[in-house]
Amino acid sequence: MKTVNDFSNYQILDMANGMKLETWNQVKLLRPDPQIIWTKKNNPDLWHQIDATYERSNLGGGKWNIQNKKMPTTWQVTYKDLTFNLKLMGFKHTGLFPEQAYNWNLIRETIKDAKKQVKVLNLFAYTGAASIVALKEGAEVVHVDSSRGMIDWAKENVKTNHLEDKPIRFLVDDVIKFVKREIRRGNKYDIILMDPPSFGRGSKNEIWNIEKDLYELVEMCTELLSDDPLLFIINSYSTGLSKTILENILNLTVNQKKEGIITSDELGIPMQNSSLILPCGLFARWEKKQKCQ
Repeated sequence: MKTVNDFSNYQILDMANGMKLETWNQVKLLRPDPQIIWTKKNNPDLWHQIDATYERSNLGGGKWNIQNKKMPTTWQVTYKDLTFNLKLMGFKHTGLFPEQAYNWNLIRETIKDAKKQVKVLNLFAYTGAASIVALKEGAEVVHVDSSRGMIDWAKENVKTNHLEDKPIRFLVDDVIKFVKREIRRGNKYDIILMDPPSFGRGSKNEIWNIEKDLYELVEMCTELLSDDPLLFIINSYSTGLSKTILENILNLTVNQKKEGIITSDELGIPMQNSSLILPCGLFARWEKKQKCQ
């Protein structure tokens, strides 16, 4: 498992009874997580003065219960030289997945080492954390998401990091339709990133099902790779897919176009002052083979 240990603005304080107690730059949240199946609290004294709790509904979904009336509606967290805007969203989210810091660091290192102008395609790009790290290192970025709200949030994050004059294109679009158009246009990318949901709807109500559609999408994306591709990352939070399945997809697609190194693993965040680690999804990546020195 690849863990993120240096995100000081985000910490898991405790985990028990299907809930994780966490702090986001001093904002203390309690959110459900189905993998927390144990009942013992390691730090029971910390389960007080919570700012907001996400409470699930028996009918599906849920809502935030604001316990601190002075809690800000929006706030920020920083990671290294990056700043992200947060707010409480439906279905328990805040607009950022801290475990992805592992991938952010890899993306930055890959662009730094490339010694060329790098073009990045970020699909299902959400609020833009991966786009921002690529911009920070001087890459050109195309950022695609089907939600206008997520695109607006990503633009806000880019502006917060003073990168609005950098080369980034934002597109509200269905990912599969966009990729098909890019193939016809002949556009190419050195790095392709994707973080597909289990299920979703495109900008015109198109249905996305990761088990039915992921392989076809990755296969199509191989036609968008440059002659000298650097990196291809698939993130997944879908419980129905294993990291081996993601590796298999990359072996059958990207690695057929350009032989490289394929890696997969879980991502996790350690709990503060504990040996416990919370698993936070999977990744698989293809990366360029480096020439022997």
